[in-house]
Amino acid sequence: MATNRIYILDTTLRDGEQTPGVNLNVPEKVNIAQQLEILGVDIIEAGFANASEGDFQAVVDVARALKTAATCSLARCNEADVKAAHQAVRFAKKPRIHTFIATSDIHMQYKLKMSPETVLQRIENSVKLACTVCDEVQFSPEDASRTDKDFLRRVLETAIEAGAKIVNLPDTVGYSTVREFGALIKYIKENVNGIDDVVLGVHCHDDLGLAVANSLEAVLQGARQVECTVNGMGERAGNAALEEIVMGLYVRKDYYGCETGINTKEIHRTSKMVAGYTNAEPSPGKAIIGANAFLHESGIHQHGVLNNRATYEVMKAEDLGMVGQGMVLGKLSGKHAFIDRAEALGYRLDKEELDIAFIKFKDLADRKRLVTDRDIEALLGGEISEVPEIYHLVSFQAYTSNVLKATATLTMMREGVAYTETAVGNGAIDAALLAVDKISGMELELLKYRVKAASEGRDAIAEVNMRVGYDDRVASGRGISPDVVEASVLSYIAGLNRLISDQYF
Repeated sequence: MATNRIYILDTTLRDGEQTPGVNLNVPEKVNIAQQLEILGVDIIEAGFANASEGDFQAVVDVARALKTAATCSLARCNEADVKAAHQAVRFAKKPRIHTFIATSDIHMQYKLKMSPETVLQRIENSVKLACTVCDEVQFSPEDASRTDKDFLRRVLETAIEAGAKIVNLPDTVGYSTVREFGALIKYIKENVNGIDDVVLGVHCHDDLGLAVANSLEAVLQGARQVECTVNGMGERAGNAALEEIVMGLYVRKDYYGCETGINTKEIHRTSKMVAGYTNAEPSPGKAIIGANAFLHESGIHQHGVLNNRATYEVMKAEDLGMVGQGMVLGKLSGKHAFIDRAEALGYRLDKEELDIAFIKFKDLADRKRLVTDRDIEALLGGEISEVPEIYHLVSFQAYTSNVLKATATLTMMREGVAYTETAVGNGAIDAALLAVDKISGMELELLKYRVKAASEGRDAIAEVNMRVGYDDRVASGRGISPDVVEASVLSYIAGLNRLISDQYF
């Protein structure tokens, strides 16, 4: 193991999916995993195999799809979890089992209700079992940063003696300060027998806004694996953000003296894909990939940047895969021009996806005078073929005013049969969605509705992301159109199609 090489374990598909309101289906997880592999991630934690049938299948399908990255499944320190993880990752070219148990006093007393000696025995038994079925086993003491140091030393030595090749220290509740966490890593490096024979990793949460800082300090103190998520997604306030970790090491290589295997030019593309699938758009002020990350409003800043971008930018947008507007597309633009622009923006489409995308582009170009890069990103950002098209919008008409109830008439197609319904609601969007319910016979619950302008100008594309529920099932949908009502209807129908498709349940 090169001493200056930092291994990136991405847990977007496991810990990132624990972001409130996020629920990825299996094909989406596979697509994200394949993009993470293109990005250059070393290990992909694909899920918690024993949590549910869906999680198990996701790990299996990701394992089968990956060619170079390792596939990892989380497992508690018990026999059932370890065996389920093995059954899921055994299809991988590079399988890994990641087993864990809580080790802090508060967790052992109130959650596990176990003695320290029982916890140590669990660790030994589980790691040994995992090592009999998988060559690469990782162990994590949950809540390590609040664990008694001497007990933590015993915990890690037990895992290493049992055969773990990677030991990982989680700051599970984001409690540690930077100096404390660095001191903990230093203590482990100096006091744990066998620590130099394994990879030492860290997993930091952002409850106090210190996840990235703690992770980078750990690198300075000798950690060589960092667990993180795209866009910093995760439980509560989220995890250390992959893009911030990577660019911190990239821009300040002079300080950290370390490097990753990440292709930074894929960061923007990966961020957009994850945001599109999860309906979790990063804050405009988010470091590295936020919409404002390379914008300058202050006159002083603008003057400096015009003379030399390095005056106010410590990295280049091009290094993240962002490109400037190379050409203007319109309704007369051909397929080659569209392909060139899509590829320049980082999209790789097969022939079927390209045909679908080009039809959507031509439809958009007929309704919008100029098509910008942001329009194309909005068009392609949620991927082309992930929603089964059971119902298809044919047409709609909506009438609204500030003194009368709105009315919408909507026609949808299913299996070659057209269905038309009219509904009255509190506004055009409400009326249109009620008409969809009447056609489908399913009254969906609208759990989340988010609309934004995906591009600039009065003819900007509206992008609508919804989360809808029916019985105990939840699905997300995305729609784009120059008309916000149409975008809303398309998003709602996408969610409806996911809910009723046998492919997803």
